Amino acid sequence: MTTPNNGNLGGNITAMRFPRRSGVLLHITSLPGPHGSGDLGPDAYHFVDWLQASGQSLWQFLPLGNLGVGYSPYMSSSAFAGNVLLIDLAELQQRGWLGADDLAPTDGLHGAQVNFERVIPFRMERLQRAAQRFAASATPQERADLAAFRAAHAQWLDDYALFMALSEHFEDRLWSDWDAPLAQRQPAALLQARAEHAERIDFWTFAQWCFFRQWGALRAYAHSRRVKLVGDMPIFISLNSADVWARPDLFQLDAAGRPTVVTGVPPDYFSATGQRWGNPHYRWAAHEAEGFAWWIARLRATFSLVDLVRIDHFRGFESCWEIPADAPTAIGGKWVAAPGAALFDAVSRALGPLPIIAEDLGVITPEVTALRQRFGFPGMRILQFAWGQDDGGKNAYLPHNHTHDSVVYPGTHDNDTTVGWWASAPETVRHHVRDYLACDGGDIAWTLIRAASASVADIALFAMQDVLRLDSSQRMNTPGTAQGNWGWRFTWDQVQPGHAAALAHFGQLYNRHPN
Repeated sequence: MTTPNNGNLGGNITAMRFPRRSGVLLHITSLPGPHGSGDLGPDAYHFVDWLQASGQSLWQFLPLGNLGVGYSPYMSSSAFAGNVLLIDLAELQQRGWLGADDLAPTDGLHGAQVNFERVIPFRMERLQRAAQRFAASATPQERADLAAFRAAHAQWLDDYALFMALSEHFEDRLWSDWDAPLAQRQPAALLQARAEHAERIDFWTFAQWCFFRQWGALRAYAHSRRVKLVGDMPIFISLNSADVWARPDLFQLDAAGRPTVVTGVPPDYFSATGQRWGNPHYRWAAHEAEGFAWWIARLRATFSLVDLVRIDHFRGFESCWEIPADAPTAIGGKWVAAPGAALFDAVSRALGPLPIIAEDLGVITPEVTALRQRFGFPGMRILQFAWGQDDGGKNAYLPHNHTHDSVVYPGTHDNDTTVGWWASAPETVRHHVRDYLACDGGDIAWTLIRAASASVADIALFAMQDVLRLDSSQRMNTPGTAQGNWGWRFTWDQVQPGHAAALAHFGQLYNRHPN
């Protein structure tokens, strides 16, 4: 698998072909661990070991940014910062910045579910204690390391740390509702704010340093075990983010910093009113005028953390559904052209071949497919979507219609678990599955894992819930719902030796083992 480089490709785009591999989809917070949610500690390293023992060479997870509304990792306050809730507190204790008492779990930190209302204050309070002890007792080398990190990431970190400090000061109100001089980024006001909030700026800088240190160590360990990391990048940015506040000229906002149009998708079979996501739309002409520098910086930062990245809502690079900001639903929106090839041409020239997976689910036009194929980005094939249609076997998700430039899943984090999907599937779907796969449906999760493994798609990925044969109560996310998502966790006693052995067998049988 080729990784980005700094070579200039001129006008020639080199498509990337991925080695035949397989892996597991599991977000970091879903890992076991003693402090209420998975993190970058020992269980993450143990999971890498388990992947290696299972013959898996890919680990996919959800976006790594801070959580947004509904605890969603897709609405972060920064396109560049890491989620500080993922920091391993035990490593901070090892450095002397926390004591043993600090790590004692409190009530409400559950092994099987993330209780965000308890986890967030628990972890943030410990990070605050660690930052204070660092400030009082750090070694010269530790201070130099933090200073070097601060300088290396200043392009985004300075605005991010100030944004987070001001968000706290203004009690998490939208930045457009802050005092006007700060909302409008008047230089004198920013200078004064940096002085007044220096302690909180230092805290947020320290927390990002801890995240990036720990992530770098985990990535190096994964590579030593021949496991590549597959990230996830939302196409759009949260309105209440450091990025929009710092560069309002790159987004379609009015003079007060409010969006004039917002993102979403039109009405379809699944929703009579469509989906109104509410992110601000990009001012594409402004991005193009500066050579897509913001996108180049964003993707360069992403590839410093992961080896491949899945871009959510890839079709938005060809055309976007723009909804008037005052419209309550997506019905009144319209399709508006996006720069597509021009953007990826610029990024490719700056970074080299791009190891991108295009999330191309839903109603996809020939133009979107052509854009994806021009740059060699594999699309996604979901086996749960393949069955029950009387179309003469033409459904693109059926295994015999897969192509090598695909990533095949039984189901993703947005789907029900395969066991749950099967339990609610109509008989037409069940009959089609049984007939096509010559099975009785008695072990449906592993039947689809086998089918995905056998596919000609270069990459096959399996949700951990499907590996563990879990039902609907264990799904990660239900799209269109605001509550009760993102909290699923597993425990190591659910993982049996047969799971690793069977995955390793499929890897050998279908030539997905790392060489």
